[in-house]
Amino acid sequence: MLQPNDVVLFQGDSITDCGRDREIDNNDSMAAWGRGYAALAGASLRANLPAYDLTVINRGVSGDQVPDLIARWDDDAIAHKPSLISILIGVNDEWRFHREGSGEGVPLDVFETGYRQVLDRSREAMPEVQFVLCEPFVLRCGGITDSWFPQFDQRRKIVETLAIEYDTRFVPFQQIFDEAVKHAPPEYWAPDGVHPTPAGHALMAQNWMRVVLG
Repeated sequence: MLQPNDVVLFQGDSITDCGRDREIDNNDSMAAWGRGYAALAGASLRANLPAYDLTVINRGVSGDQVPDLIARWDDDAIAHKPSLISILIGVNDEWRFHREGSGEGVPLDVFETGYRQVLDRSREAMPEVQFVLCEPFVLRCGGITDSWFPQFDQRRKIVETLAIEYDTRFVPFQQIFDEAVKHAPPEYWAPDGVHPTPAGHALMAQNWMRVVLG
C-alpha cells in the first residue's frame, strides 16, 4: 500500500487534530502531529518503515464537519500531494443535532454527498491517491445519549459503504471500541463519549496500523 517517499495525510476533526501545533512547519515532529492517534500512528509508520522515509502530515481541525473539509480541501489536502489520505469525520456532524446552542448538525444526505465530493475531488486531482476511511464512533457515556441513535449508526454505515464503493481500507473504530468496553468501562477509553484518553488513542493507532500495514 505504501511506497518509499510517500506522503501520508491525516484529516478529520478534534480527534485527529488533538492539539497539533500549527506554528511548526516540520512534518517529522510530534508537536506538529498532535497528541493523539495520528501522532502515534505516524510515529509507528516511520519506525516500522525507516527505509521508506515517509512524510506524515496532520491537518485535522477541531470542530470540523464534512462541509468544513470541503471548504479547505484544496489547501489542506490536495496541495500536499498525499499518496495516502486517512479520514475520520462524522461525530460533529451528529453532535450538533444534540448539543444545545452549538448549531445544526449535518443531515445524512448532505453528509454523504459531501464525503463523496471530498473523495472525488481527491481522485480527480491525484488519480493514484489511496484512502483509509475511518468509521466515526461514540461510546455510551458522557454526553452520548440514546437520542444519538439510530441516526449515528446510519452515519457510520455511510462511511463503511463508501469504503466499499471506492475500494479503500476501512478502520472499524466503533466495532473496536464496542469490543474494548467489554474489558474496561467506556470512560476508560473516552470520558465524554467522544474524545479518547491516551489509552483510547493508542487503541486507535494500533488498529489503524493493523489495517494499513496488514
